Amino acid sequence: MNTLTKSYFQFLEFERGLSPLTLTNYARDIAALEKLCGEVDLAQLNQTQIRRYIATLHSQGLGGKSIARMLSAWRGLFAYLVQREGFAANPVLGLRAPKSPKTLPQALSIEQASKLVEITDTEPLSVRDHAILELFYSSGLRLSELTSLNIDALDFVEGTVEVTGKGNKTRIVPLGTHAITAINTWLPQRDILNKNNEKALFISKLGRRISQRAVQLRLKEWSIKQGIHSSVHPHMLRHSFASHVLQSSGDLRAVQEMLGHANISTTQVYTHLDYQHLTKVYDAAHPRARKSKA
Repeated sequence: MNTLTKSYFQFLEFERGLSPLTLTNYARDIAALEKLCGEVDLAQLNQTQIRRYIATLHSQGLGGKSIARMLSAWRGLFAYLVQREGFAANPVLGLRAPKSPKTLPQALSIEQASKLVEITDTEPLSVRDHAILELFYSSGLRLSELTSLNIDALDFVEGTVEVTGKGNKTRIVPLGTHAITAINTWLPQRDILNKNNEKALFISKLGRRISQRAVQLRLKEWSIKQGIHSSVHPHMLRHSFASHVLQSSGDLRAVQEMLGHANISTTQVYTHLDYQHLTKVYDAAHPRARKSKA
């Protein structure tokens, strides 16, 4: 990382106040740019060279979404360099990533989701995992949001949890009754394990804040134990939450607010999942949709 990019990251951290995870993502994307540049100075880059870098990344198998994310990071870097370091122009302005085929998010069925969260084991870490899964499914949290939760974020009177999401934006999300019950069952176990005065809601057996990797592994273990044949990951529970709430309510704006999406276009992907659900219902129920057995 050269002097210019170091000053940019100081700007992101101390002036923009970006989270460590976001900074890590920016660092990865800008490191890719520096690798592509080689000995070429950033000030000498133009749109033709950036287009060549895009083509190189695409030929290496990088998808459109990943390249778009990189371009966004590069665009922000050059905007800073134009404003603060006197660069003549931003060579990334107006450039777009190759289009990727649209893929729908994977979601569990209501039956699968219910089966997954029905954990009856009373061992302390199982009690914790039950609370984690109920919270994922009832509130649609991101993995990073769940692991960063502190105990004081909970409001059992109002039945809500305060979540800090992308861009350090906070939102209030409802807690389901099953999640409240599971968390209340976990809290006494947490008190026993919490020997370090840890503020985190979910802690390990050593009393430390649980890591994202640990949650991923435990979820995979529980999906096998509970007989779910999908490759379940935390974001799948978030997708399941969104899909099932939308199927029940049809309120896209409310789902957007609960997920913490800045743009409703991001949330609209779940309408496609809803259409898939409706198509299945139609195929099963409408006499004119049934295939002839002749």
